[in-house]
Amino acid sequence: MIGRRDVLKALALGVGGAGLSGRSVLAGEVTLPFGNGERFLVAYPGKRPLLQMTARPPQLETPFSVFDEGAITPNDAFFVRYHLADIPTRIDPVAFRVEVKGHVDRPLSLSLADLKGMGGTEVVAVNQCSGNSRGFFTPRMAGGQLANGAMGCARFTGVPLKAVLAKAGVKAGAVQVSFEGLDGPVLPETPDFAKALTLDHASDGEVMLAWGMNGQDLPWLNGFPLRLVVPGYYGTYWVKHLNAVTVLDKPFEGFWMKTAYRIPDNACACTEPGKAPDKTVPIGRLNVRSFVTNLSDGAQVKAGRANLRGIAFDGGSGIKAVEVSADDGQTWSGATLGQDLGRYAFRTWTADLDLTPGGHALRVRATGNDGGTQPMEPRWNPAGYMRNVVETTRVTAA
Repeated sequence: MIGRRDVLKALALGVGGAGLSGRSVLAGEVTLPFGNGERFLVAYPGKRPLLQMTARPPQLETPFSVFDEGAITPNDAFFVRYHLADIPTRIDPVAFRVEVKGHVDRPLSLSLADLKGMGGTEVVAVNQCSGNSRGFFTPRMAGGQLANGAMGCARFTGVPLKAVLAKAGVKAGAVQVSFEGLDGPVLPETPDFAKALTLDHASDGEVMLAWGMNGQDLPWLNGFPLRLVVPGYYGTYWVKHLNAVTVLDKPFEGFWMKTAYRIPDNACACTEPGKAPDKTVPIGRLNVRSFVTNLSDGAQVKAGRANLRGIAFDGGSGIKAVEVSADDGQTWSGATLGQDLGRYAFRTWTADLDLTPGGHALRVRATGNDGGTQPMEPRWNPAGYMRNVVETTRVTAA
């Protein structure tokens, strides 16, 4: 936890060409509903006040009330997650290049103009941090103590990675593709951040090199001028400031794949609390989640007919149904789904419930088109990843 004085210091970052400049501005303080949950609301350049978990590197969580504004998360409210503190503060978008190299016939050095000349496509997709909601795990574990705001849904514009790989010509025997960005470690012994996808996944036509977000250039803190978009997968794969794509003829052995971001190798990605898994695999697809967005835990509401709003999403099958309960899950009723923006997007929903005077434990549960749904009891794993328990919002009607 940084001090108030640190927050008020200038975030003096570069200018010229295109850069991040200005100061971080303290805008208030909130307490998240778990131990050591005190957070400053801090406005960084290009961002409205967000919940600051760390300043170096910037880790900023979206206040949960933002998700009641609609299915699309505004650019200035989108969460920020860096792993390494040496983030770029000045990039000339005209001089910028992404290198496509490795096990290819024709190594490429592509400008933004080159990429845009290949034709653009769009996808509306959720980007969610693997550790979103980690602060709610019991027992607690190491790692960023996030509430539910390390996620967002946006309309991304870019070129399919499949087209870029075809332009480079993938050689026979290729098995994976790795990705690196312009952010780097401060200390030489810290492993640089790099991720990898199988060649089949990288070539599926949906993985994207994106330059646009919600009709604008990518925000600086969300990867300007180019990032990887991996629809349906956790944000660890969405490499920011992407400048290197390498086709590999053997599996990638980097720290951030081989050691970090791994989950128990079983159907629930879980273990008994406090127990290490026998075997792990790299984290992959998002699991199904749903939230009430217009009522906060502990809210006072008027007795009678109550309107609920919320969001639901999964790893790409799309949301089939959302159900709500006013009696802690004893009985359920169906919600009405909002506009379908695509199978990777937030799906809004609404529901009406009759609330008698007194306390109510409201629950919401989503089911994907693949049949996946949410567990009634939380599951645990040592890294605090993939929380998707049926959420409870306790309110008092009067």
